[in-house]
Amino acid sequence: MGTALAGAEGPHACLAPEFPMTAVLHLPFIEVASACATACHHCAATCLGADEPKPMAQCIALSIDCAAMCQLAAAAVARGSEVVKVLATACAAVCDRCAAECALHATTQCQRCAEACRRCAHACREMAAA
Repeated sequence: MGTALAGAEGPHACLAPEFPMTAVLHLPFIEVASACATACHHCAATCLGADEPKPMAQCIALSIDCAAMCQLAAAAVARGSEVVKVLATACAAVCDRCAAECALHATTQCQRCAEACRRCAHACREMAAA
């Protein structure tokens, strides 16, 4: 197969030469979606650890859902799935909802999560339109 990354250096040097070329072309999307998932996981975990997590229940639930959706979208792109556009559209909607909820909370982790979700939603809409 292709050897586009043979002898590659940098953060993607560990990718095998057989790594799908579509994934290589979409690494920025995969990175944005993965960063969003990480921010969502961190947000949910931090909110769960609060002295009073119950008022954060909606934030926690949406952050967990968003993390799962972002991971699914990134994985679909990485393997060149035929349903990428469908998943990207759904991911944008979940990211928008999570961003809106997290933006309601003044905590640092919620604000960081909201920003990561906005970036990911934008990337998802671009992926769905491509």
